[in-house]
Amino acid sequence: MFLKKKGGAVEWLVVCLGNPGIQYSSTRHNVGFHAADALEERCGVRLNRLKFQALTGEVRLGGSRVLVLKPQTMMNRSGQAVQQAAAFYKIPPERVLVIFDDISLPVGKLRVRPGGSAGGHNGVKNIIACLGSDGFPRVKIGVGEKPNPDYDLAAWVLGRPTAAEWKTLEETSRRGLDAAECVISEGCAAAMSRFN
Repeated sequence: MFLKKKGGAVEWLVVCLGNPGIQYSSTRHNVGFHAADALEERCGVRLNRLKFQALTGEVRLGGSRVLVLKPQTMMNRSGQAVQQAAAFYKIPPERVLVIFDDISLPVGKLRVRPGGSAGGHNGVKNIIACLGSDGFPRVKIGVGEKPNPDYDLAAWVLGRPTAAEWKTLEETSRRGLDAAECVISEGCAAAMSRFN
């Protein structure tokens, strides 16, 4: 259950990836930010404190005290915020959960993973570099593959989904929060079984 948090030490980081700025707000690359927006709505909390180069807020999620981050660097420098927050709270990589877009999944598909490569995602690549580990759990939100192999990848992820796709992505972002809560409370194996 999502609740506003009172007292205690931060036990987890939940990092929702996107690019800051209104010009990016409705792009495929920003579905992580939309998961954070859904969390704000669900919990009645505001991610409005600028700390660690990120907009932050605290919630109780899956029985743990969680700091939620929306890095305010550009996507390919997301690891800077994560590294600063993890160092400050002494959070190991296995308690840093990252929510982000995935072009290898169909629109609306979720995939939970306990770690692994960046899969070509520059935000995740930078987090791996800054943490010195790829052993952090992640919730991937499918935004669909490029229409053809020659289509520019940056143009695709920075493009805007159709209205129907956007409706699906908003729903999937909310389900991504459920998956994140499951990872925190029951572990990656349980979340993978339930949400993949």
